[in-house]
Amino acid sequence: MSLGISATQYLQQVRNGSTSVEEYVAKTLERIVKVEKKVHAFISVNENALTQAKQIDKKLKVKEKVGSCLGMPVSIKDNICTKGMKTTCASKMLEDFVAPYDATVVSRLKSQDAIIIGKANLDEFAMGSTTEFSYFGSTGNPWNTDYVPGGSSGGSGASVSALECLASLGSDTGGSVRSPASFCSVVGLKPTYGLVSRYGLVSFANSIEQIGPLARTVEDVAFILNIISGHDPHDNTTLDNGKPDYAKDLDAGISGKKIGIISEMIGDGIDKDVAAATNRAVSKLQRLGAECIPISIDSAVHSVAAYYTIASAEASSNLARYDNIRYGYNFDLEGYEFNAYISKARGNFGPEVTRRMLLGAFVLSAGYYGKYYLKAQKVRSLIKSQLDEAFKKVDLLVAPTMPILPFKIGEKIDDPLTLYLLDINTIIANLAGIPAISIPYELAHGLPIGIQFFANRMQEKLLLQAAYALHKTTNLPEVPL
Repeated sequence: MSLGISATQYLQQVRNGSTSVEEYVAKTLERIVKVEKKVHAFISVNENALTQAKQIDKKLKVKEKVGSCLGMPVSIKDNICTKGMKTTCASKMLEDFVAPYDATVVSRLKSQDAIIIGKANLDEFAMGSTTEFSYFGSTGNPWNTDYVPGGSSGGSGASVSALECLASLGSDTGGSVRSPASFCSVVGLKPTYGLVSRYGLVSFANSIEQIGPLARTVEDVAFILNIISGHDPHDNTTLDNGKPDYAKDLDAGISGKKIGIISEMIGDGIDKDVAAATNRAVSKLQRLGAECIPISIDSAVHSVAAYYTIASAEASSNLARYDNIRYGYNFDLEGYEFNAYISKARGNFGPEVTRRMLLGAFVLSAGYYGKYYLKAQKVRSLIKSQLDEAFKKVDLLVAPTMPILPFKIGEKIDDPLTLYLLDINTIIANLAGIPAISIPYELAHGLPIGIQFFANRMQEKLLLQAAYALHKTTNLPEVPL
């Protein structure tokens, strides 16, 4: 039995009896022990996973009803609440916080008998693009553990890529599912805003963040999306999607579809290997019957500035709750005046969280609200408007997911502006609330390159069909780890 199978193949093997849930979960746990010293994809691992696997096998044996996941091991980004397990957000502020309830996405997975194998590492409070800003240490890229896995859902991407689980849930605020999907050579989907409940996701930037699945194939992502999507009474931003089957008709193809190549995302600043791979992907799409035309979204050049203004403003508001009194780490109250105590306690936020809190407080302050925050919201409206116009001309948009190849851990950590600019190709989907997906496409110098598709709001089926068509043409090797 190979751990490198897809979730779909795992389900087939469990159903036909060629493997048991216990056997697969036991091998997964062995794999975690073997590779975690190098990868560090997890902050915590579920100690009860094997017991849960045995219970599901017992149900299967007596023909008792078992959920559609059949015990598949799934990792959960550690900013998504999981009852009885730590939910740390990779921060000292929450290092011992045990969630008292399940996020909606977690409860939906559990209701289908998924096994939560562990909580995945991330940039502290999901603020970062490399998973280097974790209180618990950085995550390594399974393709070369000296390199970053992308972020902020780096642990999620790495755990899937390193064969430590079959699928994962991450959160995507500015590309945080798609970045590690690209850098770790897995599939990652950022759904339409509101398609997946955010109840139980520790808030970073409420108006733009979404929970999304990562897996090794497009079929697996569609399978997970079927489970986690749809209206949730706990989250009044969720949409009633009518519960379509996203896994159905994946092989419909893209013949006759119009695909726009976003000019601003394959020009200056794009690594030559990434640009060449994107051009080859476009040629492949044309051979599959799609009509590919250049299209301009010129407001995209302002997206990074608008995103970091809006996201930091929302983050500074959300992080105000962390006073180390209601929950936090062990720190003696004695001898401190109230404000001095909170100031001292918050001094334990990491550098990136501190930077964004200060930026957010500044852009919302008197005299600067109109100059920065309001202007950023106008840019956001412009991006939405230009995308609406683009989707009148084309069915889908395509671009490289990340503008450069993965780079060494520590190489850019002291250059926040360069790190922020890594999000240039992913941010527009969050600002406009549209879905986007990254698929593995090629390797250059042994490092992964991902290709990204965008679709109009609620067009996940079309998006998945395009991703499936292109992904089926690739033949990438297994991770060398």
